Amino acid sequence: MHKLGEKFDLKEAEIIAGRRNLESQRQNRIFNARVRTIGIDKQALDGQIKDKKIHEETEARKHLAYAKDLIRHDQTMCLLDARHKRDVKNLNKAIGEFRICYQKPETRREFDLNDPQALKKNVPARISDTDPRCTVSSIQKLPGEDLQRQERIKRQQEQTREWLLAQQKDLKNALEDQNFANSLYNKYRIAQDQRACELQQMEEDTKRAITVATKDFNQAQATESATKRKLEKLQEQEDNAIDIQNQMHSDFLTEDPKQAISAFGPNRVIVHRWKGMTPDQIDDVTRKQKQQVQEKKRLQEEERQRNAEWERLRSNDARAAVLLERQQQRMNRQLRKEMDCQNILLCRDHKAREKFLKNEVYVNAPTGKYFDQFNTSSR
Repeated sequence: MHKLGEKFDLKEAEIIAGRRNLESQRQNRIFNARVRTIGIDKQALDGQIKDKKIHEETEARKHLAYAKDLIRHDQTMCLLDARHKRDVKNLNKAIGEFRICYQKPETRREFDLNDPQALKKNVPARISDTDPRCTVSSIQKLPGEDLQRQERIKRQQEQTREWLLAQQKDLKNALEDQNFANSLYNKYRIAQDQRACELQQMEEDTKRAITVATKDFNQAQATESATKRKLEKLQEQEDNAIDIQNQMHSDFLTEDPKQAISAFGPNRVIVHRWKGMTPDQIDDVTRKQKQQVQEKKRLQEEERQRNAEWERLRSNDARAAVLLERQQQRMNRQLRKEMDCQNILLCRDHKAREKFLKNEVYVNAPTGKYFDQFNTSSR
């Protein structure tokens, strides 16, 4: 019996140890968030993985497109940069050529201060007697000194001779020009006189021809005017006779009422032919006026009755509106009283519930021992 009990205890201990081992492994799987597999939705995870791959592929395509755009922009910037550098180079070259051609050092205002050949270009202190630098304070020229007297006299004689020759030449040319101008003027006057004589003769011939033509034309016009006036007088006399006959036998003088009827309708007349209404028309107008007066009185009576009826309806509607408003005010007061009673009951119930929860339900506050009993087993 002892051996059997010992074997039974060992076997039971092994079973308990195995259960404890399985329980510890189960706890490691459940409590370890990295290796836990219970409660996983594989389809949702696969969908998430697929969406993530699609998103990654989309992002990759976007990055590739951005990279291509970046490369294209870089190439464009390189081309623009090269063009800018080329333009700057050409501009600098043009500026240099302009400075070489048009901005030489010797053309500057302050070049005399930096001229390396300044000493070689200097002039002596005195060049001649007419040198403007030879002032009184320079001590380069003394009063009465005339170093170039012979040369000056020779130049003066030469200049006088040239002046005389030039005056003789100018006088000769002036005489020749005057003679030539006089001959031309004489020829011009002779030609003008001949032309004036010819024009005067032509003008006299033209005037004589115009006078003859005007005389003939005036005679023809006078004859035609006389004939025309005679014909017009005869025609006017015939027209007057015909008009007198027409007026004597016309409807206007005979005062025919039909002659005043207009062609635009039977109810319209020609004003300048109308001689007044006939007695039948006057009676008809009087009868129509009486009918209009009676019709106007009837319409006024109907309008007065209609206004009285509208006034009565308005008074009834106003009285009904006042009654409805009073009834609505009474109903509103009743509803307000009922709502006040209901709110008082709800307030009492709420206070009673709060008192019950505070005194009966929320009396035991949870301690740390209450929370330590969780997550102690995998079941």
